[in-house]
Amino acid sequence: MTDTTNPLYAKLLGETARISWEELQPFFARGALLWVAAEADLVAVALAVAEDDQASVAAWLTGGQLAKLEETRAEDLLARDPELWAVVVAPWVLVQERAEGSPLH
Repeated sequence: MTDTTNPLYAKLLGETARISWEELQPFFARGALLWVAAEADLVAVALAVAEDDQASVAAWLTGGQLAKLEETRAEDLLARDPELWAVVVAPWVLVQERAEGSPLH
């Protein structure tokens, strides 16, 4: 479970924003997008990346909750233009598709 009282968690939460696929395309072209599965807490994943929590990141990568955004998903996002949320943890931009009305974290 994530410690939501962590100051970095609060900072990342405040920096998380809705974004269009069009705005994310340059980051995709640079290979800097990480896809976060809808069931994962976007901010908690960003926190783990920021804090270099290798065990958590490895578990999400292995479990498919975190992945480098691939071309097939990029094509799908371009075609559908869904609601996306993103947060920057340099050099990465973590992005997640949100269903209408779903909680941010």
